[in-house]
Amino acid sequence: MMILIFVGITLAYLFLIGSLAFGFDKVKPFPLEEVEAKTTFSVIIPFRNEAKNLPELLKSIERLQYPKHLFEIILVDDASEDASVSVIKKVLDINLSRDKFTRTDLRVIDNVRESNSPKKDAITSAIQMAKHDWIVTTDADCVLPKFWLDTFDAFIQKNDANFIVAPVTYSNVHSFLDRFQLLDFLSLQGATIGGFGMQKPFLCNGANLTYKKSFFKAAHGFQGNNNIASGDDIFLLEKALKQDAKQVHYLKSKHAMVTTEAEKTTTDLISQRVRWASKSANYKNNFAKVVGLIVLLMNASLICGLALSIVGVFNFNMLVYLFLIKCSIDFLLLFKTVRFYQQESYLASFIFSCLLYPFFSIYVVFVSVFSNYKWKGRAFSK
Repeated sequence: MMILIFVGITLAYLFLIGSLAFGFDKVKPFPLEEVEAKTTFSVIIPFRNEAKNLPELLKSIERLQYPKHLFEIILVDDASEDASVSVIKKVLDINLSRDKFTRTDLRVIDNVRESNSPKKDAITSAIQMAKHDWIVTTDADCVLPKFWLDTFDAFIQKNDANFIVAPVTYSNVHSFLDRFQLLDFLSLQGATIGGFGMQKPFLCNGANLTYKKSFFKAAHGFQGNNNIASGDDIFLLEKALKQDAKQVHYLKSKHAMVTTEAEKTTTDLISQRVRWASKSANYKNNFAKVVGLIVLLMNASLICGLALSIVGVFNFNMLVYLFLIKCSIDFLLLFKTVRFYQQESYLASFIFSCLLYPFFSIYVVFVSVFSNYKWKGRAFSK
């Protein structure tokens, strides 16, 4: 009976990840073509204590090729305690002297706190001041590609869109911890694209997201989930799908790919993943719940199987077969993803990552259920 349960979970996992891998190919890459720029954007970037990351972000903003009169940058200071604001003002003064930006093109505003979610408050504060209908969100520790807004504009002109999800990946990957995070993150990115290909979107990332201000207002913003510190992206996606799923798209383009960096320590990584996991209990998307449950059961069954095989209750060879099945289907989806992101070289760490991942994921779920977490120097409850 026990073997049948473990085999059943593995077959469900095999079908799920296989479907996502099939869906990945259903989302066609979007080629960037030269079109007359028409769309106006308000780019919103919340930040807190990001003095070390802001210079690279601001350099990438300077390199954006999109016509300057068609977009604005709103940086939202969430009570930074370092030199973040000074860094921005220094860069802004330099750009003003070079006539690259005006004070209305790039400005810093203070976050107006109204809920338990600083980031949601920051985005809401900026949207209330935004001049344009298309809102683009990213993070202060990101670097933007030079044709970022051009790609969004071309996609918007060719598609009936209200909400657009775009790719994110890690850069400056060196250590095994970096590579482990990258492969884990790319598996989520692959699942994101695969979900869109299956016409069942369930994931997105607020580091590269764009939507209409009119949609945000019609959906009453983050109302209904302001008590949850995280989830400025997923919960908004759920609202967009409920409003009109046909207007929700994935922009599969290398020209729209935002990069960020992996967490520097294991403690920071666990805090980040716990923050991500803490919102999952509040998902309203049934497919997202099914995906989360199957993935959880698969990883839990491997750990339970290992423990049972040590005491002689479960056949170790069967456990190896189940593990190899999981690794094989994971590799299929991950290979498609790393090929799109052009990061194939990091697959060398795949096997060792596979061995560690069940323990890592179950630990994160356990911590997210039974404890609170800290992020950006603040403590948050579930």
